[in-house]
Formats: sequence, C-alpha cells, structure tokens
Amino acid sequence: MKRILITKILIIAMIIPALSQNSVDALRYSKITFGGTARYMGMCGAFGALGADFSVLSTNPAGIGLYKRSEYTITPSIYIGRTSSTYNGQTGEDNKINFNLGNAGIILTQDISQSKKAGSWKNVQFGFGLNRTNNFNNRIYIEGVNSKNSLVDTYAEYANGIYYRDIEEDKYNDYAYDLNLAWWTYLIDTIGSSTTYKSAAPSGDILQRKSIENWGSMNEMVLSFGANYNDILYIGATFGFPTIRYFQRSTYRETALTNATLPNDKFREFTLWDDLETRGTGFNFKFGVIIRAADWVRIGAAIHTPTYYKNLTDEWNTSIKSEFDDGFTEVRSSPYGTFDYDLTTPMRAIGSIAFIIGQYGLISADYEYVNYSDARLRSKSYGFFNENDDINRKYTSTGNIRVGTEWRYDRLRFRGGYAFYGSPFKSGINNGKQNSYSLGLGFREKYYFIDFAWVLTKSSEDYYLYGTPDIVVNPVKNDFTNNNFLLTFGLRL
Repeated sequence: MKRILITKILIIAMIIPALSQNSVDALRYSKITFGGTARYMGMCGAFGALGADFSVLSTNPAGIGLYKRSEYTITPSIYIGRTSSTYNGQTGEDNKINFNLGNAGIILTQDISQSKKAGSWKNVQFGFGLNRTNNFNNRIYIEGVNSKNSLVDTYAEYANGIYYRDIEEDKYNDYAYDLNLAWWTYLIDTIGSSTTYKSAAPSGDILQRKSIENWGSMNEMVLSFGANYNDILYIGATFGFPTIRYFQRSTYRETALTNATLPNDKFREFTLWDDLETRGTGFNFKFGVIIRAADWVRIGAAIHTPTYYKNLTDEWNTSIKSEFDDGFTEVRSSPYGTFDYDLTTPMRAIGSIAFIIGQYGLISADYEYVNYSDARLRSKSYGFFNENDDINRKYTSTGNIRVGTEWRYDRLRFRGGYAFYGSPFKSGINNGKQNSYSLGLGFREKYYFIDFAWVLTKSSEDYYLYGTPDIVVNPVKNDFTNNNFLLTFGLRL
C-alpha cells in the first residue's frame, strides 16, 4: 500500500509541491473559496454580517434570519481558467472553459410575530439548496529542456536494491504502477547485478513536456434554519452535505536530444499517461449569529465544524509507451487501482462587520481563520502516519479577508469587492496566496431581481514534475488567472 501511495505522487501532484499524494488531497479539499449567487460574488463573498442572500447558508447561516419573504434563486455560471507555466526558461499556456451552476435554492419564511407564544421572535426561516464551493477546472501545459536528469532516473533509483524478478513479475501489488511498467518498456535495466539498475534515458539534454487537464467541483447541499429576534438578533444553523468530484488526466513525455546512456537501447522517447478520479461526500455543521448593534452597523460571527468525509474513493491507472531509435516500441498499462479513505478538514471561524449607509449603500468585511495543519486522513487498511505528519509539518494556519461594497441608485445596484486568501504553506515551502477582484450589477423589483457578477482570481504556485532527495528538478512556476461570470435570477414569493 505504501508503494502505491508513493507512486500516486507522480499521478496527481499539480498545483502544490509533491509532498505526498495524501497531504495533497487533504489540502485540495480543505481549501474552500467563496461561491454562490451573483450578488454575493459581486462583493467577493463579504456577506457575513449582511445576510438575506442564499450564499450565506454556507458561510454565516445567521444571514437566513434577515429574510422576511420567501425567495427562490438560481445562478448559472461560466468559468474560464487560464494557466501560464514557466519551466527552465520556456513558457507554455493553456485554458479551460466550464459551464456550471453557482447556486440554486429556496428560502421559506414564516411570520410568527402575531403569536402570543413567540414573544419578541418575529420570523423563522427554512432554506434548502446548493452552493458551489470550489471549481477544479483548468488545463496546464509545461515544456522545457532538462540538462541534468530524467523522470526515468527516479525509477532507477527507486528500483535499486529490489530483486529484478520481484519487479518483473509484479502486476498487481507494490510496483504495478511504476517499476513494472518501466521494466517491461525497457526504460530501466539491471547493470552488473540483479538489484542494481540504470536508466535508459540520457543523463541530460531531454525535452520534457507535460499536459494536465483537471475538471470537477465541490458543491454543498445545505439544509438551514434561522430566526429573527426583535430585528436585533439573528441566528441560524446549517447542516452541510458537501460532495467532491475531482478528475485529472495527464500526459508526460520526454524526448532525448542526445544519445542514450545504455549502450544498446538507443532511447528516443517515452510517454507516461495517468488518470485519477476522486469522489466522495461529507457532513458538517455551521452556526452563526448577527447582531444589529445600531441601524448603521451589524456584527456577525460563525463557526464551522470540520467536514467529515467518510467515503472518499480514489481510482487511477497508468500507462507507459517507450520508443527507441531502431524503431522498437513497447506499451504497458497498469491495472485499475482503487483506494478508500476518510478525510477530516479543518474547522473555520468567521468574524464580520458591515456598515449600512442609509438607503444609499453599504460596506462589509469578513475575516476567516482556518488552520490547514489540522486536516487528517484515516483508513481502516492504512495508518497514514507519515502523511498526517506531512500535513502537520508543511501546512499552517492562515487568515482570509473579504471586503465588499454595494451602492444603490433607484432599482439598480452597483457592487465591487476584494478577497485575499492567505497561503496554507509554512514559510519557504510555496506561495499559495490568492487574490480575487469582483464587480457586480443588479436590478431589483418587488417580486423579482437579476444580478450579474464578474470575479477575477489570480494566484501563483510552484509545481515539481518529479523529485527525490538525490534527484532534483527545477520547479515549474504556474500562474493561474481565472475569470468567473455569474447571472442570478431570483423570485420573491
């Protein structure tokens, strides 16, 4: 099992450094960004003290308490992800377009102010629907010349000390996804000993290319309840049921620009194909409050429990094709691998404040605290001791800031916002910071509304094609530029 998990580093490591496959998983599914309606996105998600928007059911559910009328919303969205990758002085670019649903949901309200038993409680609310919390869609293209080593060198290093028959005959166990394929495609061979190996690739001057396509998303089904106490205190709670759908397909190719190292192989090129699919569902609970401290100021706070994913499943497979100067070609494929595991993501705490400027507009801000080192992986068949140690050593706590504003002119609403997501990495490991900028426009009538938003998100992170303690490769700098366009249609019932 440990060998398989190590092999999967090469399969799915993409945006963050190849620490281990499972610490990569933990971070990917712990990083949640704002998502939902166009009004919410138009203010970069700075809604923790405002409420009366369906998106807050996934951030500060006390916001449901500000609803006094029932409402239905749906938000189709277009997401365009572009990546520029620089490796050893060469730059490659690619992009991916995704059509998706940002949110869909309904809020039902009940006026209880006339009930004698209600006291000062004025309204109760119930909400149900879906919010998108992450988008994995993008494409990456990497190209550059490596003058020092090859991915095949890592196979040879990994194989050293292993009896060649164990590698040769292993189709379903420890070496099925790397060494067995490299052996049968003649990328590695024994030299002078049955446990000592040499790479068929030259020691340098290799053109390396890699294309990575990712797709899928994280969506949260929400079931929320709220109440309004005397138009001063608003409370709310959400039962969240997030789902993960993550897919990755990558093609890695090396072409020799000089003669091969092994005397008789005349290595020319090899191609590695990897496919990964991850699916699963989880559960969390959120509780929040909003206080109307004065007519012009509101204060909000929310706590999110960790999300418990009890049934994540990874499925993957690998293929290698080798080509030599004499025309010889060989292709080998692994069996389909599968692994079930549990993941607990970190809890979150959010504090918010909003200033209401009469009938003219508002300014709002959120601060969110999350400690990514608290994520934990578990399985009945594997201990995850090293992987959880990696999580604790490599990740850290961070603060996320969201600021937004909205201004009114008759039935029109003009919005803008900024969000900063701090790096989850401890100092010196990687960057990982993310900046988002948003603009929005809305039109409000008594019984319906239409909102539009554009969100631009930028980030930069390092990615490593491969690497061991003895085989070092320069990082690929990936610059991500994502554009999200949303259009919300709402009905007040």
